[in-house]
Amino acid sequence: MTIFNLGSINLDYFYRLPHLVSAGETLAANDFNIALGGKGANQSVALAKAGADVFHIGAFGQKDAIYLQEMQNAGVNLDFVALLDMPSGHAIIMVDDKTGENQIILSPSANYNIEQKQIKKALQKATSSDWALAQNETCLVEPFLSLAERQGLRICYSAAPFVAEQTAGLLPLTDLLIVNEGEAAALSDYIEKDITTLGLPHLIITLGSKGARYSGEQGRFSVAPFKVSAIDTTGAGDTFLGFVLASLSDGQTMQQAMRYASAAAALQITRQGALPAIPSWAEVTSFLQDNS
Repeated sequence: MTIFNLGSINLDYFYRLPHLVSAGETLAANDFNIALGGKGANQSVALAKAGADVFHIGAFGQKDAIYLQEMQNAGVNLDFVALLDMPSGHAIIMVDDKTGENQIILSPSANYNIEQKQIKKALQKATSSDWALAQNETCLVEPFLSLAERQGLRICYSAAPFVAEQTAGLLPLTDLLIVNEGEAAALSDYIEKDITTLGLPHLIITLGSKGARYSGEQGRFSVAPFKVSAIDTTGAGDTFLGFVLASLSDGQTMQQAMRYASAAAALQITRQGALPAIPSWAEVTSFLQDNS
């Protein structure tokens, strides 16, 4: 079983700050570093580290190609990533040293220059037992998910950064929707209906430090969070999604998958950064044994 991920690949510029910047404020950073990131890349690496077979479909700046080694080292297949003569997508990520909370500014750049031929070529390898995954940080999300749905793939949609009209339009294609609490409320407001009443096959609403909630074909339940001291919450949701989808593709129940994902996200936020902080399956298993 394989996951085909149409996903962003960014360079993340991390600034650790005494506090998050207010309007009109100039603030000196306590630390700075550059790392590979983007919701798509984060999710692909989380999937691979959780043991899934994952093909990433995307675009990245040719001059930054060396940074892709981290995805390859994690086990992500990059056959359908185009290297372009233009800037890579990038994000400026400001992290509060005291709380681990963040603010993010995003520039799509190469992520908005993916071509249809990459998608078609990638999905030629797909079977009806596979999953298609997309977020809102690239172009061609709707064409990709529509083609995948026509080929019988199951669809996982990570509706972030949240765009109400696009998200609402893609709900009929979606088998598994994963949104955070704010995105869920915004989507409910936009469609003027509680999204838990839509009859989606699977809906997960992540609640940050309060855990996550599920409704769908496997019932309704909540998964409690693990208590850890957060250093940086950037990428926690991507880690959670990757471990959920990898666990489901391995035959686990949704409740089992969400428990593993919750443990993975808890471990991830105890480390600095997003993609580099994603734990391995072995680390998550050990963490669960220690916290059972």
